[in-house]
Amino acid sequence: MTSLREAQQQAGARLRVLPHAEAELEAALLLCHLLDKPRSHLYAWPEQELTANQMRQFSQLLERRLSGEPLAYILGLREFWSLQLEVNPDTLIPRPETELLVEIALTHLDDSQASRIADLGTGSGAIALAIGRERPDCHIDATDLKPQTLQTARSNAQRLGIGNLEFHLGSWYSALPRGAHYRLLLSNPPYIADDDPHLCQGDLPREPRAALASGPDGLQAIRQLCADAPAHLEAGGWLIFEHGFEQGAAARSLLQQAGFVEIQTHQDLAGLDRVTEGCLPAPAQAVSQ
Repeated sequence: MTSLREAQQQAGARLRVLPHAEAELEAALLLCHLLDKPRSHLYAWPEQELTANQMRQFSQLLERRLSGEPLAYILGLREFWSLQLEVNPDTLIPRPETELLVEIALTHLDDSQASRIADLGTGSGAIALAIGRERPDCHIDATDLKPQTLQTARSNAQRLGIGNLEFHLGSWYSALPRGAHYRLLLSNPPYIADDDPHLCQGDLPREPRAALASGPDGLQAIRQLCADAPAHLEAGGWLIFEHGFEQGAAARSLLQQAGFVEIQTHQDLAGLDRVTEGCLPAPAQAVSQ
């Protein structure tokens, strides 16, 4: 018989072969997933013994992780903005650095005015749901190209009880309701170059490639986002999007070419360029620039 402490220690030792894995933490999370218990259970009952069937199941979970399957897909959940989001191989795994985009977006929402917002390429719904939770008075249109991905986002909204979202199937702006104009256009688009070696590392090989790669220089989606945004923004509205750490200058240039003002790139906690924003000026302001 194997105790919880022994199972966690053995699994942690095996998981250390994975690059960038937090071996001990991942072992604990897999064990908690198997037992359907919080992590505190492992500390409170370290001598509890696993049954033979539980050991077989734990070994299967461990083998899945050792094969390179992302931990988030095995667990079926990923936390973002204190929300537990369902994730699966049809969705990009939300990253902590994307919370910077949510923080910036919230600074542009006047507490006295309900706004209309769009999240383009919503994936699991992370950005839209975070904004929707913080600002229940705002209306959010969330789009995605894949029906199964959009269904995951819709399921997350229903499970979390966030009801101020509508979901639209289609590519970027073409999926938005006809004639709608927005205070904020938000997106975490694909921004990795098609031949970037990072696509073969870590969790990325198992995530949907269409949500990661975007042309020879990684800027294909961002070009479209910037060029087409003015037709969908209200005057004084903002386009805010995530990008790669080496793409800040290109992102600012594309916004400038599209007629945006007050353009700024923000750094993540690692000090790397991560999110760029620009404001669509009113016609008179645009003429004076």
